[in-house]
Amino acid sequence: MGVTAKYHRFREAGEAANVHNVEMFGEPHHSLFTTSKVFTLHKHIDITDDKGRVVYQANTKFPSLHDKTDIVDADGKPVAHVERKILTLHQRHFVTMADGTAFQVSTELWHLVKDINNIEGLGWQLRGNIMALNFELYDQDENIIAVIGQKMLSIHDKYCADIYRPEVEDKVVAILITLQHMIRDREAASASSSSSSSSSGN
Repeated sequence: MGVTAKYHRFREAGEAANVHNVEMFGEPHHSLFTTSKVFTLHKHIDITDDKGRVVYQANTKFPSLHDKTDIVDADGKPVAHVERKILTLHQRHFVTMADGTAFQVSTELWHLVKDINNIEGLGWQLRGNIMALNFELYDQDENIIAVIGQKMLSIHDKYCADIYRPEVEDKVVAILITLQHMIRDREAASASSSSSSSSSGN
């Protein structure tokens, strides 16, 4: 359990901050948690605080070729809009914040161990470990902004985000939601590819 707690960053609300995060970056300012509702016509994600209170919600139109997603706060006020770009070799999503700030989350490369996603327009970078389900968000000066962990083997697709820069929380939430969509797209593409290979083999 100690090894898992050290190297797998996900934790439930109310649990102590991940020891690996604290060793590397210190105690986070606060944390947010996401849970996806399953078996619904619309893709819905609740983002909650340490007390389990919903502070943001994300809803994706279905069916939607561009995977259009709107993020609102607890009062229903717009926070961000996310769209997937189609017909591109690399995964790319456009994000527009409520204040007009716009940026793109684009995949630089997909490796088995290390993934890098550039946040174009902000100069940030999201670095991930798909195998360990861990991700770190850095600003243009290599300062940590947030650390994200995904729960293994969960049908509700749970994530935890330890936030070190509360002043950009809304952007972190938008990037977190975009990351979830990118991972789901990748998993769907992988499953489709495996299914096609299996069919060809028969």
